[in-house]
Amino acid sequence: MNILETIKLSGHTLPDRYRNMTVEELEKRVRDIKERLGEELFIPGHHYQKDEVIQFADATGDSLQLAQAAAKTTAKYIVFCGVHFMAETADILSTDDQTVILPDMRAGCSMADMADIHQTERAWEELQAIYGDTILPLTYVNSTAAIKAFCGKNGGATVTSSNAKKMVEWAFTQKERLLFLPDQHLGRNTAFDLGIPLEKMAVWDPIANRLEWEGNIEEIIVVLWKGHCSVHEKFTVANIEHLRKTKPEMNIIVHPECTREVVSLSDYAGSTKYIIETIENAPSGTSWAIGTEMNLVNRIIQQHPDKEITSLNPYMCPCLTMNRIDLPHLLWALESIEEGNITNEITVPKDIAQQATAALEKMLAHA
Repeated sequence: MNILETIKLSGHTLPDRYRNMTVEELEKRVRDIKERLGEELFIPGHHYQKDEVIQFADATGDSLQLAQAAAKTTAKYIVFCGVHFMAETADILSTDDQTVILPDMRAGCSMADMADIHQTERAWEELQAIYGDTILPLTYVNSTAAIKAFCGKNGGATVTSSNAKKMVEWAFTQKERLLFLPDQHLGRNTAFDLGIPLEKMAVWDPIANRLEWEGNIEEIIVVLWKGHCSVHEKFTVANIEHLRKTKPEMNIIVHPECTREVVSLSDYAGSTKYIIETIENAPSGTSWAIGTEMNLVNRIIQQHPDKEITSLNPYMCPCLTMNRIDLPHLLWALESIEEGNITNEITVPKDIAQQATAALEKMLAHA
């Protein structure tokens, strides 16, 4: 089931009364409910969330950090301030006694939607016909539960941008080749950093249902799914060239979901956690251009007034699906808990959850 089907089935729309409340009233109600629920409530918040939401998070982090937090919490209610695949991961890693809620079911991920299970199974058949039993599937956590389950079923694992290198290295101890879903850029950048030349990588086009490559097909050892992050793909070579001309002293740091060309021209590249820690540890007075989501960039700017910080693309918008989670939706989710009429609960079917757990546990073991 994709995110659009999930939204259609949920049928839950934010009641008008929440839109008519003042910010002060919304914030007070959230604080009061958090105090009343105490340890029964856990609110994980992704770094890309709005400030109005992140202020109430019990844990903040990237997708790996929040997966780890979801696996450890004993709270009865997990109200996930992120996107759909993250809430699915939390449900997979939580117990039957815990309830996972996504405040707004429209908070999906365009990258995750670029690989559905039907396309993946069809691709797997074709790749098996070409390469036989020499290929292992890895999926970025920015994928549906069904894709994670597919990887678990076939001996593969999930990865995050924080541990992608470790997981790719591990994959090559298992099989000669790997299929990397759904973000081609993270897969390409990770493999390249590990010494795999670009000519040994091919791209699988799920729409045309065919492999795109040049040269000898037998030399291909990394097959990249033709997917991408709609935010990080908007950072361009032109952005970097402009900065090099106008501010040559500025350090450029980007997320590995950016294209190979952008990563290769940058000074630093790494996960959200890596970006945050690099800026934190940088000397006062240094200048930085950051190629990642705008909410996070703005937060980093506020937290480091001693440094000159800007977005690599000053016209970048925040991640639109992450921005679906706002203060009214958060309060709605919390009040539904107290009223005993929970809305927007995320439930992954047992069979899918079991297979996805196998893939996630491999990732967490290499965290």
